[in-house]
Amino acid sequence: MNTRSVLALLLVSLVALSGCDRQAMMSEKGFRLPDGDPDAGREAFFYMQCNQCHTISGEQVAGIPGYPPPYVELGGSVTQVRTYGQLITSIINPSHKLATGYATEVVSEDGVSKMYIYNEYMTVQELIDIVMFLQPHYKVVPPDYQYRMYPG
Repeated sequence: MNTRSVLALLLVSLVALSGCDRQAMMSEKGFRLPDGDPDAGREAFFYMQCNQCHTISGEQVAGIPGYPPPYVELGGSVTQVRTYGQLITSIINPSHKLATGYATEVVSEDGVSKMYIYNEYMTVQELIDIVMFLQPHYKVVPPDYQYRMYPG
């Protein structure tokens, strides 16, 4: 291959790669693990003591003796769907998006989530089971908009 052909191939490659941005490469679009078992997810949730800091809307979740009451409720009414990818991200990278509606010192320390990171201990199967357990606890409701009425 001559020098001109190599340079042309390199130029075409650079142009093609410049169209890819890091956000698109990090997108959850198309991301899907196999379905899990919600019963096994409930068991893993308690085994990993997630109830130390979390309650679940519509579930009886006992706290752990010697620890303060759980702070962050999972599930309940939300104005947008909690996607599979969002739930997985919340578990494996809890600092990605901190829970809103809670005092900052309750959920973070210097902007980093206080949630324990289980990435080195949790199996992929436990992760997908926990997601399958949690996802049905979210109920999407339309946001309550206040519309201004204009005189006619």
